[in-house]
Amino acid sequence: MFDRFFTVIASRIAGFAGRPAAFILATVFIFVWAVTGPIFAYSDTWQLVVNTATTIVTFLMVFLIQNSQNRDAAAMQAKLDELIRTLDGARNGFIGIEHKTDTEVEKIRDALEKESENEAVRASTSQTLAKLLSR
Repeated sequence: MFDRFFTVIASRIAGFAGRPAAFILATVFIFVWAVTGPIFAYSDTWQLVVNTATTIVTFLMVFLIQNSQNRDAAAMQAKLDELIRTLDGARNGFIGIEHKTDTEVEKIRDALEKESENEAVRASTSQTLAKLLSR
């Protein structure tokens, strides 16, 4: 129950934080704070208000945005895994590679790039041969 509540709240706040209205609200807050400077004689307390507020908001937003990104990445990975699983000729060995170490993923990526380069060379050779034969 708490997970669902947190997910809903985190999604809404992260969604709002990415909108122009959030930027405008933050700008208005800073403007109001700056305008009140002379009223409070630019005191330490006046400065502490904005420092504390921005620190708290930043601290909390890190967790909310990270939660949203983790959820989005997991959903995207599940969708990609389903595509791999259902496509004929796709290699199911790629399902779940996001759980491997960075080094293992780098090796897989390097191998795929080499395989892709070899296929590109074969494809260009095949195209050249096809052009020659069609003359």
